[in-house]
Amino acid sequence: MRKLPNDTPDTDLGSASQDQIASGQVAPGETASGDKNMILPDEGAPSSGSHGHKDRSSPVRRCILSGDRAPQDMLVRLAVSPDGMLAPDVNAKAPGRGAWIGVSRSELEAAIEKGRMKGAIARAFKTGGVTMPDNLPEWIETQLRQATLDRLGLEARASNLLTGSEKIAERARGGRVNLLLHTLDSRPDGRRKLDQALRVGTEREGSGDTGLVLPVDRDALSMALGRDNAVHAAILGEKAAARVLHHLRRWLNYTGCSNGAAPADGDGQAATHEDDLRKTAVR
Repeated sequence: MRKLPNDTPDTDLGSASQDQIASGQVAPGETASGDKNMILPDEGAPSSGSHGHKDRSSPVRRCILSGDRAPQDMLVRLAVSPDGMLAPDVNAKAPGRGAWIGVSRSELEAAIEKGRMKGAIARAFKTGGVTMPDNLPEWIETQLRQATLDRLGLEARASNLLTGSEKIAERARGGRVNLLLHTLDSRPDGRRKLDQALRVGTEREGSGDTGLVLPVDRDALSMALGRDNAVHAAILGEKAAARVLHHLRRWLNYTGCSNGAAPADGDGQAATHEDDLRKTAVR
C-alpha cells in the first residue's frame, strides 16, 4: 500500500482562533471511526467515497515523537493558530497542516523537557516559528476528557445510556449492553458483579472480559450526565458505543492507564492495546 505524507500542504488557518482550534469548531464534519487501516494525507475534514458517503474507516497516522503508526482514533492532532500558537485539535477539524501524537502524557512531558518535542514540531510544520504553550500536556488531557464526557452526556440525553447497578445488571444479563463503564472510585465488588453480568449476556463466561474503568470519579461522571451518584454506566446500542469509544480511546490512551483506559486497582484483567480494549468493552 502506497504511503502518503502525514501532512497536507501548508494552508492558511484563516480567521480561526486558538480557542476554535482547541474546541474543534473551525470546520464542519467529524472524524469517522472504524478499524480498516488506510494511510492518507493529514486532512482536517473526513473523506468521502465516490457516492458522497463518508468513509467509515479510520486513517492511519504517524506519531511525530515515536514514529509509530496507529489508527487516527488513537492519536491526537495538533494544529497551529494564525498567531503561531500550537493547540490541540482533538476533533481533527482544523484546516491546514497538522501533526499527530500517540504518546502518553508522561511521555509527552518527558519529550518537552528534553527538547525533542520542539524539534518534532519544527519538522512537522516545517518552521521554527511555532510557539508551544507551557500547559500543552494538561490542555490536551482537558480537551480529551471534556470531549468524552460531553459525548456521554449526549448519549444520556438520547436515552442511549443507563445508570443504576440493578438496571444495568438486568440489561447486561439479557445481552443488551454494548459498552460497560465504571468510575475510578467504584467499588471492586460492584464492578465484579456487573462485569460478570456482562459476560453472561455475551455468552463469554470465563473469558475475563470486563467493563472499562474511567479516569474520573462519580462526581465528575454524575455532573456530565446530569444524574445523581452515577458510578456505573451502560451504553445501549452499537452505534452509541462506537461514538463513545471514538473519544474514549484517545483519552485513555493518552492517560497511559492499564486497560487502555484506567487502573482497576489491581482488580481484574487489563487490555493492553486497541483490539483488547474494543473486545473487552463492546459486544
